[in-house]
Amino acid sequence: MFSNVGWSEMMILLVAALVILGPERLPGAVRWTTGALRQARDYASGATSQLKQELGPEFDELRKPLAELNELRGMSPRAVVTKHLLGGDDSVLRDLENAVPDKQQLFGTSSGMPGGLSKPQPPKALENNERPPIDYDAT
Repeated sequence: MFSNVGWSEMMILLVAALVILGPERLPGAVRWTTGALRQARDYASGATSQLKQELGPEFDELRKPLAELNELRGMSPRAVVTKHLLGGDDSVLRDLENAVPDKQQLFGTSSGMPGGLSKPQPPKALENNERPPIDYDAT
């Protein structure tokens, strides 16, 4: 739930709570908050177990699309190709990676540009009242 809240944010929240509530009421507020969170978690787990009991094997069928979606979220293009086109055998891709030299060997520079060329320059700014070019293929 709070996976992306760091220590610095927690310290800011603690200081803000200390200023707003004061040192007398802060321990009681912390106890109430932890109790409410624990109770909400117990209600959620109780509802899940009750659904599982009432639905039986149909509950697993309801969770199957969610499991497939989570599996797809973790897929990379390489994993998709390996799983669906190569049947789980990625030896072809590994052999291909070993056969193709990396950019520095191929171009002889660290920039990856052929012949030691520099990076392309950005387009120049338009003059006053100059109309931008239109790419008819892109529209």
